[in-house]
Amino acid sequence: MRTIKARIYAIEFLAEDILGFDLRPIDGEEWPMAIAGSHIDLHLPGGMVRSYSLVNAQGEQHRYVVSVSRDANSRGGSRYLHEILRVGDVLTISEPRNSFALKESAVHSVFIAGGIGITPLWSMVQRLSQIGAPWTIYYSAQSPERAAYVAQLSSLAAEAGGTLHLNFDGGQKDRMLNLQQIVDSIPADADLYCCGPIPMLHAFEAACEGRHPDTVHREYFAAPAPVQMEEGREEEIIIFLSKSDKTVKVGPTTTILDAVLNAGVEVSYSCMSGICRACETNVLDGLPDHRDLVLSDDERACGKTMMICCSRAKTKELTLEL
Repeated sequence: MRTIKARIYAIEFLAEDILGFDLRPIDGEEWPMAIAGSHIDLHLPGGMVRSYSLVNAQGEQHRYVVSVSRDANSRGGSRYLHEILRVGDVLTISEPRNSFALKESAVHSVFIAGGIGITPLWSMVQRLSQIGAPWTIYYSAQSPERAAYVAQLSSLAAEAGGTLHLNFDGGQKDRMLNLQQIVDSIPADADLYCCGPIPMLHAFEAACEGRHPDTVHREYFAAPAPVQMEEGREEEIIIFLSKSDKTVKVGPTTTILDAVLNAGVEVSYSCMSGICRACETNVLDGLPDHRDLVLSDDERACGKTMMICCSRAKTKELTLEL
C-alpha cells in the first residue's frame, strides 16, 4: 500500500472530545481523489496504524480531512492525535481506500449514524447533494455538545432537500433510536447505511433481516472483541505463498498475518481485527474460514479473498497470492 507524507494544516474543534484534522501535501501536489465512504491510515509513533474515515466532499484533491473522537479506552491512537499532534507536524498516511462505498444510483438512501459514526455518512450525504440524489439521515448522539456536523447537516438538508432526524439520548436506553421501527418504515427499494457503536450495528443488522442484502450497508469502526487464538480451539494450518514461493505454518494461537510477516513477506495491514480490508488477500486454493466484518455474504461464499489478520481456514492448507 503506497504511503504519502502529509502536513497538519489545521486542527478544528468540532464537538466535545471530537477534533477535525486537515491534512495537506507537503509539496503542494494533488492527491488521489477519494470517493465518498473512503478512509485513510495514519501511521503514528510506535508502529501504530489507525484508520479514519474521510469527511471531504468528493472531488477535493488538495487535502484529506478526518474527524477523531477521543476514546476513553484508546490504545494510543486517538490520545496521541488529541494530546500530542500539532499544526505543522508531518505524518505518513496511506492513499484512500473504500470498503464502505456509496451506491449513487439508489432510489433513496437512508443513513443511521451513532456518535463519531457520522464521519463516513457525512461524506456520503455531501456526495448525494452534489448529484441531486435524495437522502435521509438519522443521527443519534448523547447530547448536542457531543455531535459533530449538526449545523452543516441542517444547512445541507435545507439547501439540497435532504431530511435530517436528530436524536439526543443522554445515554439512556429508552431514548435511543428504535432501529426496528425506522427500518420497517423504509421502502424495500431504498438503500440503508449504518455506522456507529457495536450495539447499534447489531441492532441494525437484526432490524434489516429479510431485506435484500445488496441494499444493506454497515461499517464497524471497532471490532466487537479482540481476535484471540485459543490453544486447543484451533488447528495448525499450512499456507503456501505463490509469489514468494514459501510455505508457512500457522499455529493454533497465531494469525495468518503474523505468520506471513514473521516469514519476511511484506503485506499491507492496519486494524488487525477484520474491519478495514487493508490485508485482503487473494485465495488461490483451499477454503477460507471468514471471521471478518467487511466481506459480503456473496464474497464469503465465493471464497476468492480473505482478511488474513483474523480469518483462518476450513481446510488443512491454503494457497495465497502473496
